[in-house]
Amino acid sequence: MKRKTKIAIGVTVVAVISAALIAAIASRGETAVGVRAAAVDTLDLESRVRASGWIQPRVAVDVQSDILGRVTSLLVREGEAVSKGQVLLRIDPTRYEALVARARAGVSEALAREAQARASLIQAEQALNRAREVRTQDSLLISGQEFEDAETQAQVQQALHEAATHGVAIARAALREAEDELAKSVIRSPIDGVVTRLNIEEGETAIVGTMNNPGSLLLTVSDLSVMEAVVRVDETDVPSISIGDSTVLTLDAFSRQRFHGRVTEIGHSSTLPPESRGAVNQQSQAVDFEIVVTLTNPPPHLRPDLSATAEVITDRRPGALAIPIIALTVRERESVEALESEQDEVRDAASDLVGDPDGDDVEGVFVIREGRAHFIPVDVGITGREHFEVVSGLAVGDSVVAGPYEAVRALNDGDAVRVLPMTDAAGQTTETSE
Repeated sequence: MKRKTKIAIGVTVVAVISAALIAAIASRGETAVGVRAAAVDTLDLESRVRASGWIQPRVAVDVQSDILGRVTSLLVREGEAVSKGQVLLRIDPTRYEALVARARAGVSEALAREAQARASLIQAEQALNRAREVRTQDSLLISGQEFEDAETQAQVQQALHEAATHGVAIARAALREAEDELAKSVIRSPIDGVVTRLNIEEGETAIVGTMNNPGSLLLTVSDLSVMEAVVRVDETDVPSISIGDSTVLTLDAFSRQRFHGRVTEIGHSSTLPPESRGAVNQQSQAVDFEIVVTLTNPPPHLRPDLSATAEVITDRRPGALAIPIIALTVRERESVEALESEQDEVRDAASDLVGDPDGDDVEGVFVIREGRAHFIPVDVGITGREHFEVVSGLAVGDSVVAGPYEAVRALNDGDAVRVLPMTDAAGQTTETSE
């Protein structure tokens, strides 16, 4: 081998080694960001709306008194089962018995007046008939004035008789009213159920029930066979809820149990009407709507007013492509480019998302390839408990950056990354995929 050839080979080797050393030194100067990785996989996802409220029976009747009086007999206790028509309590009837007796006497008096008026009417009609017969035989035997007086007297007695008849009707109506008030001194159960609230004691005075006077409530009878949860949902979640949606409920009193039900009613107006909110605080106050969930086969130990938390299942996606919620981030559209993919549909979807002119930002994830993070736009669907559904932009097996949050927020397209080891609940290191 010639000397010049050996020198050329030597120079080439030195140049290659030098380039490799420079590249190694440069690579050592670039700090890789430590990230957690998660593989894109298919999962069964459920979108849920969470809300808090309370338990109540579908049918609960507040029993109030229609009359004023002292309770002389209380025949039930709180928690006792009662049947429709059963006597619950009695109010002192003395005053109302006296009113009935007076009303009955008034009926008798009215009947006597009616009989007297009827007799006077008969007498007046007879006198008029006699006057008419005499005048028919000979008009000179009775003057026109006398005949007119007889007619007038008959008409007066007719009116008096009608008035007496109406007086009898009035007296009988007063008797019925008095008897009704007397009957109301005995209060009976309006439905089959359980006494869930008892606000009166024997010897206390029951006052006439009014809507604005809470002291007039005597007791509440509830049908506990059909129980409901009334929960308040934020206005932003109402459109996603439909009648019949499945619901899982937890109760503070039974923290280890799960109850199931379905949405049976959605409020058409907010719990706080707009006109009741002040002009200053109108924007800051939350607007909630009440959702009624009917429990399926409620256990007998449920009680009204128990605190409840409901998770309404608004949508399901079996076998959906999913990514962890923390993996999704936002970047400015101008700084995003579609990343090549082996799958045509994934590549086309990414290009469409980047090229969409609507909006200034684009949602996406960082995919880890050859030790670097590449931002890929994605289109997401429903939100599960810990994952987003991916409609387009990714494929099964892609490795995405799934934390920490600070790293996801600060990453730029093309940054070098190193995958941190994952640890389980026991602190043991688990394998991760890149």
